[in-house]
Amino acid sequence: MKVRELHAAEAGHAVDAVFHGLSARSRYLRFHAPVPRLTASMRRRLTDLDGHRKVAVVAECRRTPVGIARLIATGEDTAEIALAVVDPWQRKGVGTELMAALGRLAVDLRYAELHGDVLGENEPMLRLVARVFPGARLTRDEDDVIRVSYPLNYRLTHEDLVADLRW
Repeated sequence: MKVRELHAAEAGHAVDAVFHGLSARSRYLRFHAPVPRLTASMRRRLTDLDGHRKVAVVAECRRTPVGIARLIATGEDTAEIALAVVDPWQRKGVGTELMAALGRLAVDLRYAELHGDVLGENEPMLRLVARVFPGARLTRDEDDVIRVSYPLNYRLTHEDLVADLRW
């Protein structure tokens, strides 16, 4: 299995493959609602990648997409994250690899905090979050949705400071 950044030109194929590899239950857990099909507007949103405010990583096995993790900026230095892994590849480390790669990419892009919503019943995802983002803050709302917040600690280097100077 290989994990790499997903680019806009190839995102449609990856999104379609992963969506069709999800059971009705997995779609419900990912989208927090029954989603029997991928609508055109959903597909547009999921494939809209710009390399900074909207990025994704894909896991592939023999060039077949088996999972996608996305990051969507919600502020200047905060971003929402989401994950989907096709059913046959769940609980095999794919989600862990995808989220770890997304976390590294978020640090490279200088995000300070990642957040996401997980249904309270989605215990495998909550265990994955605890493994990949130890110390994440979990806040449960009245609808049993858990908001995960994780501050990133990236190191600002001398080169970063020089690159950011405005003359």
